[in-house]
Amino acid sequence: MLSACFHSPVGALTVFEEDGAITSLRWAETESAHTALLDQTVTQLAAYFASELQVFDLPLNVKGSEFQRAVCDEMLKIPYGETCTYGDIAKTLGVSAQPVGGACGANPIPIIIPCHRVMGAGGKLTGFSGAGGVETKVALLRHEGAGGFLI
Repeated sequence: MLSACFHSPVGALTVFEEDGAITSLRWAETESAHTALLDQTVTQLAAYFASELQVFDLPLNVKGSEFQRAVCDEMLKIPYGETCTYGDIAKTLGVSAQPVGGACGANPIPIIIPCHRVMGAGGKLTGFSGAGGVETKVALLRHEGAGGFLI
């Protein structure tokens, strides 16, 4: 897999490309390869963190079960600066909230697939799988101006 590193306000992020699609984003620092897609992804991440981009436009390949892909598809529908709950996604998919929480936690492409926009019942702040955990989730939500519930 090819990868490129981007230094963001929430740490060094490495995106991975395989077969013409982004397959993963991890908190790590690596040497960067240059492909059109990786360069476009880094440009879009820079624009997102500069508050110039609200919707990523990249080919994504979520590796995982059909359910994992369905949850990721629902997370992609959450608008910038807004949140929803695991229960909201569960209701849409006709399942219980617990497996939705597991699928959110296993999101292979965080930030680009905005799992940070998913909350617990009643809008309760819950975990985040990225480096820094909940603090990183709060930083991303603040960046987007999401929810008056944030300090």
